[in-house]
Amino acid sequence: MEVTLIDHMGSDLSVVNAARVSFAKVHEKFKTEADTKLIHYLAKHKHWSPFGHASLQFHIRAPVFVARQLVKHQVGLTWNEVSRRYVDTKPEFYTPKVWRGVAQDKKQGSSDIKININPDHGGGPMMVDDYQQVLRSAKWTYEQLLKNGVCPEQARMVLPQSMMTEWYWSGTLYAFARVCNLRCKCDAQKETQDIGWGIDKYARDMFPISWTALRDI
Repeated sequence: MEVTLIDHMGSDLSVVNAARVSFAKVHEKFKTEADTKLIHYLAKHKHWSPFGHASLQFHIRAPVFVARQLVKHQVGLTWNEVSRRYVDTKPEFYTPKVWRGVAQDKKQGSSDIKININPDHGGGPMMVDDYQQVLRSAKWTYEQLLKNGVCPEQARMVLPQSMMTEWYWSGTLYAFARVCNLRCKCDAQKETQDIGWGIDKYARDMFPISWTALRDI
């Protein structure tokens, strides 16, 4: 999985000036103490609109089952994803380094218990091989459908959720903060946490004051 910053617009100063324009005032430079205080005041008291004047654009690569969790975040965000209706490159698949156990609490999808399914290390009966065989079979069937003239938009039906996909994700600073405040939590799915922390890293570099204020709420 991979998160790459493509572009961004604005800075902490953009947030400050968007707030101060209410009083017909703008700052040419960021005034560290006063403007930092203002940004934290805005976040604390839920004045979100100034944070909408700064934005980020990412290129993200992740398995389909991760993308389908993240695409649920809609407000303040725009999403454009690669389509197997038009792309017929060989599909790639995700294999986790760690297989997690089932959580006792049904509201929590998985536990911290590591499940060994590798027979070479005392694990279950050939489960790793079975998983890889399913992927090979899906890929072979997909390619055979295409070779026999089936349209890509139907042939793609056989591809599993572990297939890698990629998308451009753009949005306001506040919108991405909401994503990370939810997806970086310890009870979020581990794979979505990884994407969330990837976004967090770039946003913190680009908007250090605003991002800290938004992530602390």
